[in-house]
Amino acid sequence: MNMENSDHQKQYLERARNELTEHLVYHKLSLAEENPSNRALLEKLSAQEKTHYEFWKGLLPADTAIEPHWLGLHGTPFLCAVLGVTFTTKFLETHERGSVTTYTDMLAGLAPAQQSRLKEIIEDEKSHENALLGQLTERRVAYIGFVALGLADAIVEITGVHAGFLGVTGSTLVAGISGIIVGFAAAISMGSAAYIQAKQDPDKSPIISAVITGVSYMSAVICLALPYFFIRTMITAFTISTLIGLTLLASFTFYGAVAFDRKFSREFGESAILMLATALATYILGRGVSGIFHVGLNNF
Repeated sequence: MNMENSDHQKQYLERARNELTEHLVYHKLSLAEENPSNRALLEKLSAQEKTHYEFWKGLLPADTAIEPHWLGLHGTPFLCAVLGVTFTTKFLETHERGSVTTYTDMLAGLAPAQQSRLKEIIEDEKSHENALLGQLTERRVAYIGFVALGLADAIVEITGVHAGFLGVTGSTLVAGISGIIVGFAAAISMGSAAYIQAKQDPDKSPIISAVITGVSYMSAVICLALPYFFIRTMITAFTISTLIGLTLLASFTFYGAVAFDRKFSREFGESAILMLATALATYILGRGVSGIFHVGLNNF
């Protein structure tokens, strides 16, 4: 076997492993899925990936041993249990989009009949699978907007509170406690607003919506406040708290970008700019108030 054929065989083997892994993963997810509609869609995706696997397997010697990727096979069901079937399946398909270019480049080296079949697979990857994934329904996704409402508002508002105190006091304990108190009141307010908003939507429970919003808000508040209780240098505590906020924003934005087919960089950029701009504005306000009332940074 010459070097070129060897490289092709390695490519075919890797493609076969990927498709076999996804076939088995979708099958495992379908067995665990309680929603009949989702289960049928997952079984359909599993069957489709199996035909893709058989195509690549047919390009390899008959005695080639093909094993699925262990991490993908065993790790994906855990990911699904934590983050949901919608996110997990769409996340699986994100790497398939990159495969379209690779598949297209491989067309020239195949026989006409094989080229025709690979074109069908490319079409599956480009549109058919996305169409199937778009039909998935999941309760947690229906409430994802309330999680976003709680997290995003908390990160922007509480970072602003901490930035304001950065300009007024050198006490990290005061800043941390203030953030918790303001955050608790705001969490109740946001939960109430979510309750009223959900009453207009017959598909959502007002109580669940309120609880999700309030808990999301307060969870973010606690995460942002923690550095102020363990660090005694104000600027250091603020920097770490801000990094925690950016990490939370990035994580949730990534989840939303995958689940709802949005552009991550734009969504995260807008949220991060809003957060940092608010922090800058409240810091300036804090310094101004400190100057007007002659409050020194170490006065309390």
